[in-house]
Amino acid sequence: MVTLILIGLLGGLITAVSPCILPVLPVVFLAGGTGRGQDAGKPARSPGGTEVGGGAAGDGGRAADERGSGGTADGAVASAPPAAPARVPRNRRPYAVVAGLVVSFAFFTLLGVTIISALGLPQDILRYVGLGLLVLIGLGLIFPPVERLLEKPFARLPQRQVNKEGSAFALGLGLGLLYVPCAGPVLAAITIAGARGEISSDIVVLTLSFAVGTAVPLLVFALAGRRVADRVAAFRRRARGLRIAAGCLMIALALGLTLDVTAAIQRSLPDYTSGVQKKIEDSDAARQQLSGLYDNSNKELSRCEDGAGELRSCGKAPALEGIDSWFNTPGDRPVDLKSLRGKVTLVDFWTYSCINCQRAVPHLRDWERAYRDAGLRIIGVHSPEFAFEKKRSNVVAGAEKLGVDWPVALDNDLTTWDNYRNRFWPAKYLIDAEGTVRYFKFGEGEYDKTEKMIRELLRQADPTVTLPEPTGRATDDLAADRTPETYLSNLRIRGYVGTPLVDDRPTAYRFPKGSLPVNKLSLDGTWTAGYEQFTAGKDAKLAFTYRAKNANLVLAGTGKVTVLVNGEATKTISVTGSPTLYRLTDDKDARTARLELRVDEGIQAYVFTFG
Repeated sequence: MVTLILIGLLGGLITAVSPCILPVLPVVFLAGGTGRGQDAGKPARSPGGTEVGGGAAGDGGRAADERGSGGTADGAVASAPPAAPARVPRNRRPYAVVAGLVVSFAFFTLLGVTIISALGLPQDILRYVGLGLLVLIGLGLIFPPVERLLEKPFARLPQRQVNKEGSAFALGLGLGLLYVPCAGPVLAAITIAGARGEISSDIVVLTLSFAVGTAVPLLVFALAGRRVADRVAAFRRRARGLRIAAGCLMIALALGLTLDVTAAIQRSLPDYTSGVQKKIEDSDAARQQLSGLYDNSNKELSRCEDGAGELRSCGKAPALEGIDSWFNTPGDRPVDLKSLRGKVTLVDFWTYSCINCQRAVPHLRDWERAYRDAGLRIIGVHSPEFAFEKKRSNVVAGAEKLGVDWPVALDNDLTTWDNYRNRFWPAKYLIDAEGTVRYFKFGEGEYDKTEKMIRELLRQADPTVTLPEPTGRATDDLAADRTPETYLSNLRIRGYVGTPLVDDRPTAYRFPKGSLPVNKLSLDGTWTAGYEQFTAGKDAKLAFTYRAKNANLVLAGTGKVTVLVNGEATKTISVTGSPTLYRLTDDKDARTARLELRVDEGIQAYVFTFG
């Protein structure tokens, strides 16, 4: 449970600084510094020249106006000492805005689909409610009577200051309904559970920890807005103008969301958090925690690794099942994968409002145009992240705007998503001419590698095919690069050749005959191939042909490892204790070499790294 909470918190923190939420940040910043205590513009002054709290604080401002400057109410010269400054209520709007956003986002992500279905409401009703709230709050900042109207539902709360933050909380509720962050495995697990109504204690804990993680950066941003408003004199002098500007910004944001202007801005920005998101949310620990939230079918797909450097056999391609409807096909008829035997098929999991998916579409469009005549077929599986993405007309309009003209299946119940054990938007699965999944790529990036895999599969399907020049910057010399990090895990290992791996059972392996290609590894002797590590048995050996300056391996247990490079023994390593990184080779320049390890029984090997 502690690990699940930590994964949720870190996932939320990453999400809250991703480019996908940039449109809401200016609103959060300005909302934090536009408290009603500043409505009156310039504060009133006491007879001695001391500033009194602004008119929105209540009667103090009006009383000061009645007395006039420097006199009593009847015009006589005052002889009393200057009045003490009125206490200005503390501006808690930053907390109210973020609290509303977190409550709204968490509640409706988990229960929104269930509530909408039970009441028979349109799937995109929550989005319209959020847009309406955003417009109302903007009008409230421009016109104080509207703000007072919005605060009426909170009037019965005992704390007077809490009552005055009602519109800020309502603003947070509206933002929570419009909050569409970049989705990784954590958010995918939450939204899918919510879409199905399968809400367990683990899902609730994951949702709350994710919401708290999201709240922290947003709260920092809102508090920064309040601090600027409190400290900068220009903001205090022009408080009324600032509120009007904030109101106009919120209305503009609502209009931009309605017209998808914000999406165009987001697509132009690089996804600078994708790398760290994948390292945390798709790590071994996260995958183990989140895998329990999914069905365990089609396990063979997990034997392939995201973005592997070579084609592999990942099992028969799962069926496209549970599809609500299709479009971009003749008569909107469904596509059966079996009918595409002899073709190379790319199955793309996407959703039209996901910025990461939108940025990937131009590459898919280029591949569809370049390789369709050579035998490539693309199928988009639209697996919705939010309720409004289930509405067919929304998806069709979104696809048209993006230029998606290949067949699209509406996977509204996420049945096909489950069949493929998917965890990401976007995700691309390459299926060969025989119907076997050979490669997949989660998230954005590595388009050149994916295109290279498409070209290889097309050549395998038809050795006589004539292919056009690559659309991107594909390279045919991947072996010249440094050998990538390689996990000794039965689900994540890359480049393995030799006796087929057997999960979690001591098994005798044999090196393949002949030389071992670059970036390939093999086993000999007895090994137990587990999820997190390989454990050496009797006469255990491991061979790896690598290219780098140095090779390193994380080892644990007690015993010795003999290192041979190109058949010559170079060192013996004494291993003891918990997992530790050990240097196997160290050269001045990068080189290609065959590494062989002779490992004592009981030693555990985790991951190779190369420098």
